[in-house]
Amino acid sequence: MARKQDKFSGYDITTRAIHTGTDYDQETGAVRRPLHMANSFRLPDDLSKVNYSSTDLLMYARNGNPNQQWLEEKIASLHGADDAIVLASGVGALHALFWTLLKTGDHVVYPKVSYMAVYRMFHELFNRKFGVETDMVDMTNLDAVRRTIKSDTRLVHIETPDNPTCCVTDIAAIAEIAHQNGALLSVDNTFASPLNQNPLDLGADFVVESMTKFINGHGDAQGGAIISNDLEAMDRIRYEAQVNVGAVISPFNAWQIFRGSVTFPLRMERINKSSLTIAKWLEQRENVTFVSYPGLKSNPGYKIAKKQMKNGFGGVISFGVNADDKSVERFCAALKIVTFAVSLGHDESLIFPQPSYDERINLYPEKFHRGFIRFSVGLEDPNDIILDLDQALKDIGI
Repeated sequence: MARKQDKFSGYDITTRAIHTGTDYDQETGAVRRPLHMANSFRLPDDLSKVNYSSTDLLMYARNGNPNQQWLEEKIASLHGADDAIVLASGVGALHALFWTLLKTGDHVVYPKVSYMAVYRMFHELFNRKFGVETDMVDMTNLDAVRRTIKSDTRLVHIETPDNPTCCVTDIAAIAEIAHQNGALLSVDNTFASPLNQNPLDLGADFVVESMTKFINGHGDAQGGAIISNDLEAMDRIRYEAQVNVGAVISPFNAWQIFRGSVTFPLRMERINKSSLTIAKWLEQRENVTFVSYPGLKSNPGYKIAKKQMKNGFGGVISFGVNADDKSVERFCAALKIVTFAVSLGHDESLIFPQPSYDERINLYPEKFHRGFIRFSVGLEDPNDIILDLDQALKDIGI
């Protein structure tokens, strides 16, 4: 696929978020990219050299659409990368990457604490259906990672901060271990975002972002991205996973995320600041049993986070309260401005309890086994959020 050079590569990320991928509409002169809902495009008069599984030519929406391509320019720029592929969801991007890189007999090392879909793919689907061998490991324990990698390890996959415990993994150290053993490293960067962390600069081969979250930021569109400097591999992902499996993003979702991404750096700066304020308050709150946030000096991963997270520590706080599952649910329901719902990275704050009966709970550190809550900080005034958390805790007697 022909790639456009980023004309704004030397500028700050806030400038790139506004200008990269943007241009005048050639037909009308509008200063906003139009929404192209077409699923088919005019073919060249000479069809003899057309590859119908290629993404080089706009011909059919599964092969690519203009809104997708403009968004890809912007996402690559946010990461300072050579290329990005945007697909229908974060899970679609993860699957596309794993599907393309792995084959029967390969070995994968992945985190004990990971997003549910990653756990399902590697714990159940890829090994049972395709004969890919998989091992879970505590990625914060470098010796454990070294012991788990084998001669046939093809891929090491990490999340940092991880979902849902917000623990921190040393990207550069894991990259070194993976590469010394001939393996590739992929990093899910969703909790950090490209404002705060650039895994490619730390040695990662591939980065995955759920654009549904902080990059879009408005809770109204789904999308996922794969980002890399390995152009040959990216072409394979487009051919094998986008065109011939078909997890393509809709033009409308691509247009929405493109619009949301313009304000992403400013929103993320606010969220970084508010999250640290709220995490410090929670740490002092009676009957809060733990607070897991990379920006707290008390956090075991603070030094690593300080080293690899450049502008802030993200917008997700995991914390525990001295309460059973039903009381935690009552706490979440008693909130007035914080929304009781799944997902993260929206303009509104979101909260979701992690119940003690979750099948993966014993994979998490012990302190997360009871009263565990994942909290995504939004754009509301942080003092209002604190007051809301306080009144809801008091509502359940905490």
